[in-house]
Amino acid sequence: MQTPQPEKSKPPVKTEPRGRILGIGGVFFKSANRDQMREWYAKHLGLADKGGGAMLPWREHDDPKKEHVTVWSLFPASTDYFGPGPAQFMVNYIVDDMDALLDRLKQEGVKIDPKRMDESYGRFAWIYDSDGNKIELWQPLPAKP
Repeated sequence: MQTPQPEKSKPPVKTEPRGRILGIGGVFFKSANRDQMREWYAKHLGLADKGGGAMLPWREHDDPKKEHVTVWSLFPASTDYFGPGPAQFMVNYIVDDMDALLDRLKQEGVKIDPKRMDESYGRFAWIYDSDGNKIELWQPLPAKP
């Protein structure tokens, strides 16, 4: 008679914590001559920006039904949108849960801008990296069925 073998339990399902980066939501940079730069990028690289940014669509690797867009946009050289420093670029990251991410970053001592912005296309917040570069966080609103 054989001794019964214990059932092999399945490994626990790994769930990733909320408050993570899903992708790049936008790349923004300054230009002293925005119209000329828009024309250059359109002509040479095919980035058609008529003033609201060039929209570059993409889908999530793990869930191809989830569509996103990365915005490429020029800002005037005089903008202070990128923060008080000399930064010429700012990256916008798409996040899955703004509140969870900001709570974690606060606990980790990351400098967080107190300003928040809620728009028809999502929620925004800003943080600063260790060099003082302003980073934009964007939680898009869920797609309407």
